[in-house]
Amino acid sequence: MGYSAVPKRPPRGRGRDGVWQTPDMLVEIETAWSLSGYLLVCFSAGYFIHDTVDIVASGQARASWEYLVHHIMAMGAFFSGIFWSSFVGGGVLTLLVEVSNIFLTIRMMMKINNAQDHLLYRVNKYVNLVMYFVFRLAPQVYLTRFFLRYVRQRTLGTFLLGILLMLDVMIIIYFSRLLRSDFCPERVPRKQHKDKFLTE
Repeated sequence: MGYSAVPKRPPRGRGRDGVWQTPDMLVEIETAWSLSGYLLVCFSAGYFIHDTVDIVASGQARASWEYLVHHIMAMGAFFSGIFWSSFVGGGVLTLLVEVSNIFLTIRMMMKINNAQDHLLYRVNKYVNLVMYFVFRLAPQVYLTRFFLRYVRQRTLGTFLLGILLMLDVMIIIYFSRLLRSDFCPERVPRKQHKDKFLTE
């Protein structure tokens, strides 16, 4: 008998509100559950599916292979929350990166328009650095530390740990590109890699 995509009711002891009203989602990463958190994970999985199909259909798979790798790993993680109603809290925590993406997008748009000398760009690069630490690196370190408890097990947590470690590597690479581009521009190669997830 298959798993139901949507649980009929939240398991005992789990909240029905978001992470702000249910802070135990930040601690009980595996078992905490909320309706809004569950729906957020579902919506995010749908976005990654749509974006993956769009990249492949538009013939950009080779140029955007980093996007595809990232999306496939993200979907594998989110499906655990959708079909097994486990690790919903972890899924919500990973979505904190979207706060950092706001400033990364501002950076990218200003670079496309050659506005690196603008005051807003100079201010944004420092704000961007702080947001990257707070909403990307810090949650990733916290989640990695939590999932290391599954390292000797053969469970869903072990599978998610593998995904998380690969995402750790990608995030570190992206962060090094960001630092090199905005704070050590003399070390940036002349050839720009415009198809990277974080451009040089």
